Amino acid sequence: MAHIVIDENRCKSCYLCIAACPKGLIKKSAHVNKLGEYAVEFCDPKKECIGCAMCATRCPDLAITEVHK
Repeated sequence: MAHIVIDENRCKSCYLCIAACPKGLIKKSAHVNKLGEYAVEFCDPKKECIGCAMCATRCPDLAITEVHK
């Protein structure tokens, strides 16, 4: 099964990944990254990512990668 890894320090807060996730598993973070932006984070570790990589595909900053277990 695949999962995503978010590099919060590359995120420029465009939030395209939030709209792209079919399971609604990505949300705006409550803290600021090194760029001064509210990065995104995986919102519920209990819910399972389906590994579709739609979020990684939509990310213009390459801040999201898909990892296969």
